[in-house]
Amino acid sequence: MKAAPTPPTDASGRLVRLGLRENWPQFTLLVVVNICVGGLVGLERTTVPLIGTDTFGLTSDLAVFSFIIAFGLTKAMTNLAAGALTARFRRKQLLVAGWLIGVPVPFALAWAPSWGWIVAANVLLGLNQGLTWSMTVNMKIDLVGPARRGLATGLNEAAGYTAVGVTALLTGYLATSYGLRPVPELIGVVFVAAGLALALVVRDTAAHVALELAQHTRPLPAGENNGLAATFARTSWCDRSLRGASQAGLVNNLNDGLTWGVFPLLFTEHGLGLAAVGLIKGLYPILWGIGQIPTGHLADRLGRKPLIVTGMLVQAAGFVLALALLDTPLLAGVLSAVALGIGTAMVYPALIASVSDHAHPAWRANALGTYRFWRDVGYAVGALVAGLLADAFGLNATVVAAAVLTAASGLLAAHWITEHPRRTP
Repeated sequence: MKAAPTPPTDASGRLVRLGLRENWPQFTLLVVVNICVGGLVGLERTTVPLIGTDTFGLTSDLAVFSFIIAFGLTKAMTNLAAGALTARFRRKQLLVAGWLIGVPVPFALAWAPSWGWIVAANVLLGLNQGLTWSMTVNMKIDLVGPARRGLATGLNEAAGYTAVGVTALLTGYLATSYGLRPVPELIGVVFVAAGLALALVVRDTAAHVALELAQHTRPLPAGENNGLAATFARTSWCDRSLRGASQAGLVNNLNDGLTWGVFPLLFTEHGLGLAAVGLIKGLYPILWGIGQIPTGHLADRLGRKPLIVTGMLVQAAGFVLALALLDTPLLAGVLSAVALGIGTAMVYPALIASVSDHAHPAWRANALGTYRFWRDVGYAVGALVAGLLADAFGLNATVVAAAVLTAASGLLAAHWITEHPRRTP
């Protein structure tokens, strides 16, 4: 009589199972870690563009947006490297390293003696975000297995972006009472300390990856190259669905990078104060964050493509609202933020889940790293486009360009992305 297989265990001898319910303590811990990740980047959403113009006297919009370009390029390259680094280092090790790199960021933002220091702080912030956010995404996907990827990524992104929004809102109110620096930026010290402490406690997920590989019904084709270069080409262009997801991710974060720099300047130019700008800049990521809990679940139920295409078109409508109602700037900002937040919430978890669906577990980390590379290049592209257009044609022209690009991206996603049969455990 054949003996029953030995249940898999991790390095500490704990039983390893896939699923959200089966791994809820570690999953919850990682959700809290990502709250800290989002909170740290949320420090910049309201105040930093205004620090550039008001504190350091920058007159070029491109110069003001240079901190977003530095952040976006660094985060994108780190996302790409993070996938390859998971082949050499444990996910937990990379998570801890990301938090150590982020320690100087709030102090540099609070007391930078020149704009160059702000840009340098954003290089460190890009490294921090690329490592910490990548690892929390990968570790949650590892824990839950294939059946609940949409919900898992929705919960992860909800935690992070809700924290971005709440922090942006809080810094706006603190700046109204205490000035642009240093009080609003120093709340980042709490996020860094908590994030690092929790990262040291969380358990690695290597055993869960091994279990999913053992259970995977589709073996890796013989001779298929799962290295970084081959996966980069496959995710960027060769695979039709992965190509569609990558371009949609880039344009989605182009929108975020553009509004990050443009909206504080646009709405203060039309008479709004810091508290009102903080409300607009906070509402967008709060809705983006909270909305991903139901949309992540819907991505598992309805499919990825309907949410991706519809979400991009809703975002395009958000930019139209920002300009159409600009005579009443608070209403324009709030309605635009609502549409952008809801549209992004529809897109974000569905895109990550779609990439995970089309990637074999053997090269999934590299595929996610490549997708997140293109997605976060969007920050830099958005800031660069916004700076060039704003300097040449004004801030309104950047909003028009964003609306056109976003609608076009949604149509490309509809043409390229296909659904992948989702497996149940």
